[in-house]
Amino acid sequence: MQAEPEGFDRVLSSMCTEPHPSARDAAERFLATNPGDPGTYPTVADLEDRAVELLGELASLDDPSGYVASGGTEANIQAVRIARERARARGIDSPTVVLPESAHFSFRKAADLLDVSLTVVPTDAGHRVRLDAVRDAVDEETALVVGVAGSTEYGRVDPIPALGAIAHDYGALFHVDAAWGGFVLPFTDREWHFGHAPVDSMTIDPHKMGRAAIPAGGLLVRDDSLLDELAVDTPYLETTSQATLSGTRSGAGVASAVAAIETLWPDGYAAQYERSQENAEWLAARLSDLGYDVVDPTLPLVAADVPANTFEGLRDEGWRISRTASGELRVVCMPHVTRDKLAAFVDDLAAVGPRTPNAVADDD
Repeated sequence: MQAEPEGFDRVLSSMCTEPHPSARDAAERFLATNPGDPGTYPTVADLEDRAVELLGELASLDDPSGYVASGGTEANIQAVRIARERARARGIDSPTVVLPESAHFSFRKAADLLDVSLTVVPTDAGHRVRLDAVRDAVDEETALVVGVAGSTEYGRVDPIPALGAIAHDYGALFHVDAAWGGFVLPFTDREWHFGHAPVDSMTIDPHKMGRAAIPAGGLLVRDDSLLDELAVDTPYLETTSQATLSGTRSGAGVASAVAAIETLWPDGYAAQYERSQENAEWLAARLSDLGYDVVDPTLPLVAADVPANTFEGLRDEGWRISRTASGELRVVCMPHVTRDKLAAFVDDLAAVGPRTPNAVADDD
């Protein structure tokens, strides 16, 4: 019996979505290619160069370098690895990474793998990193400062220019995690990219809001010399050096990223963002009408204080939902999340009840 994958019909918590048809077609055509061996697979290697060029356009980086990674976790690990090597070259034996409590859990993986220390600083009532806490945390041992542009739990954007200035004042590198936010932030007035701040590296994932097939993450660097910190010799391949974390990589992800971005950038993504943001604001208003305290959706992500018994009741109805670390219901308004689906969700929420809301702070 042939198994079939789960559909997206009731998935409200994922930051991935259905690939665009052009991305699906490209992924299928390039399934058997490996951009990790560009000498053998030059067509997909050229496509990866194009993907990096397109990602640079989204992130306002005129001469981008980087590669298509397996996802945000790999890109974040690689950013920490670059910073560790640069710190060691400066004579720092025990480098640290300063990051907000809103940062993705992949940085904990990076710390374990790379033997660096994390200094986690608090966020404010609006779920953005506190700059005073960052200033207090950075010192001569700091290798990297991390800012988040579209946080996983609340969709918040840290004060990126100020964080970059702090990092560079101490000789540290500055990394922005825009894995999810990178494909919606170009259509807002938020400051988040290479053109706004002295960003050294960025995570930006086509397989999230970019509508590429999984796996298609992205790592961008301002200066291609940063990739030299990652390079290893590959004497038995046609290409003799490799800066990626994985050896064999997905040509399907590379090709689908190019296909999706060339199809949707910029007008398709702009319309997609507008729909998603309108859906998030509609959902936030309906949840508020039902008596729940809601975190204001500055990007297409809604968090509300739905209690545990109601949350489990919604799961029993088949809704694929998740919670923030503080316990709020979390709904990501991805392209597959339509107004009709949200209306059905709200109807089920009203029927499941009861409510025992807890206060949740709004954004600043």
